[in-house]
Amino acid sequence: MLNVSIIIPTLNEERDLPRTLRQLRRLCPEPVEVLVADAGSTDQTVRLAKAVQQDYPRLRVVACPRVGRSRQMNHAARQAKGDILCFLHADTALPDDALSVIERTLRDPRTAAGGFISIMRGPAKTRWLTSFHNYIKTYYAPLLFRPYLFFAKGARLLFGDQVIFCRREQFWAVGGYTDDMPIMEEADLLLRLVQFGRIRQVNRVVESSDRRVAKWGFWKANGIFLAIGFLWGIGYPPEKLKRWYDDIR
Repeated sequence: MLNVSIIIPTLNEERDLPRTLRQLRRLCPEPVEVLVADAGSTDQTVRLAKAVQQDYPRLRVVACPRVGRSRQMNHAARQAKGDILCFLHADTALPDDALSVIERTLRDPRTAAGGFISIMRGPAKTRWLTSFHNYIKTYYAPLLFRPYLFFAKGARLLFGDQVIFCRREQFWAVGGYTDDMPIMEEADLLLRLVQFGRIRQVNRVVESSDRRVAKWGFWKANGIFLAIGFLWGIGYPPEKLKRWYDDIR
């Protein structure tokens, strides 16, 4: 059986990380390791992670020298032991059998990478419309901007809250994440991985925080999501797009 390394990039995630780590301990089968890739959190993120590490030896906190989700995920991936890399946001919860789903999906050599269906949920409500838009965007974005890859290669554009997973060997064969890419790094990675096979979105749900929608409101949040995807698709520089997408904790 293949084994999975879960990589969680963090920066000041004290609110959500403990819940995510508790949930990971229920996974069956278990990951070979969980790497918390922290880039200098100034809150209690590292302390809380190390407290969990005391009785969960599969967990390891990896100190990253520079801030940036792409850099953090690459830094942890260099230390990963698993045959499969699974990139998980600190505010996203996996189903208990997620690793079985991942391993079964990548057992097919025609599949290069995959992700889950993400449902945005908060303490007050579930964001069904936003979640549905994010789902259909995985189809229409490659259809509009990379039609050849969509039809000929089976490309899908998945995003971070959909929990990207792939084989470690192929991840490094395409160079991993682009270090200096501050946004849309998952889509960029998948467009390179598609040379090894199709990108699949499995028919299983993960739950992600709705904190952006809760702060921005439905219309502003979905407008920003749509604009970022469209502008990136036509070649607008990611470093400029990042200005619209402030970190929210």
